[in-house]
Amino acid sequence: MLHFFRPLTRPVTYTRWLHLCIPIAFVAIWLFIDMERVYIVALLAVPVGLVPAVRLEEGMQAQLLLTPDERGKPDASIAVAPAATWRDRWRTVLWLEARLLLSGLATMVSVWLPVTAVDLISQASGAAPTDPTVLGDWEPHWWYALLAVIPIVVLLACFVVLGELVTFLAGRLLGPSPTERLTALEERTEQLLERNRIAREIHDSIGHALTVAVVQAGAARAAGDPEFTERALAAIEETGRAALDDLERVLLVLRETGQPVSQRPTLDESDRLLESARASGAKVEAEMTGALELVPGPVSREGYRILQEALTNVLRHCGPVPVRVRIAVLAQRLEMDVTNPLTDGTASTGQGGSGLRGIRERAALLGGKAKTGPFEGEWRVRVRLPLNGLR
Repeated sequence: MLHFFRPLTRPVTYTRWLHLCIPIAFVAIWLFIDMERVYIVALLAVPVGLVPAVRLEEGMQAQLLLTPDERGKPDASIAVAPAATWRDRWRTVLWLEARLLLSGLATMVSVWLPVTAVDLISQASGAAPTDPTVLGDWEPHWWYALLAVIPIVVLLACFVVLGELVTFLAGRLLGPSPTERLTALEERTEQLLERNRIAREIHDSIGHALTVAVVQAGAARAAGDPEFTERALAAIEETGRAALDDLERVLLVLRETGQPVSQRPTLDESDRLLESARASGAKVEAEMTGALELVPGPVSREGYRILQEALTNVLRHCGPVPVRVRIAVLAQRLEMDVTNPLTDGTASTGQGGSGLRGIRERAALLGGKAKTGPFEGEWRVRVRLPLNGLR
């Protein structure tokens, strides 16, 4: 019994009933024009439903009154968009016809059942019924008052059943089309990819800065030289400022303020990465050939992050060791190699970390390849990125 009454405590049950009764207002207006040919209202629904904007209006109204919990959700069962295809237009026409039919049924139930309950009570008291056609020639009896509960129960049941029925039809006829579902899925995929990219940005930038700061602080403490400590503090300050700039760019994206995002660093700015590594005590030998400024923007930006993570990996796991960096811009591809000697116990350090995995993911996204691991007694990060192979 409680299961039956539970839907009656939900506000959406009554907003659905309101949605069912709204079309009767238009039918009532037509009755003032032509009371005999009410069917013309159903015929007028055909050209009205073919207007693309009508689907948008019906979707907004249905989502507001039938499924208010889904408002603003990307996976809502009722779409809020104008008709994009003829299939959507004819589905809108079918929805309008079904809505008129259910509206007429709901109005009839809303009027006839309460009148029946009142007439039963009137008959029980011996008074004249409100509508003699409802009970006919029934003789008045006191127990008719007990039967008056039945029409009210049926009316409440109709509230729930017809509300569920119109919501089901709205989901079928006003729901997203396959094209709209695919578009929503693509947008959701883009959002997930953007979040993954932001996570990599934070890992690469902040991880690099913290690694440099830790190495510098440890070297300064071990050296015990005031002059070296001064240089180390300056390097930590410079690296921290650069990390804050990168963090601000990422936070602007996360806040979605609509402000233009600062240009992400490219390989043209790779000197600051090399200087940061040198300031940490690493002896960096760099060989750069070709015009870095001609590298396409996406390749250059991701190449900067790959170089950043490769140097961070060296400092984090091997310390200030000699590092060889080679960047070559060829006719069809960009080649990057970062090599450093392995120290004791570091042959496999970091091989399965998220940073190196991020290098491989970035390279794959650009249509290239990345190999990381020990090679002839050294640790090597070898990356090949096509200049025209973006996917």
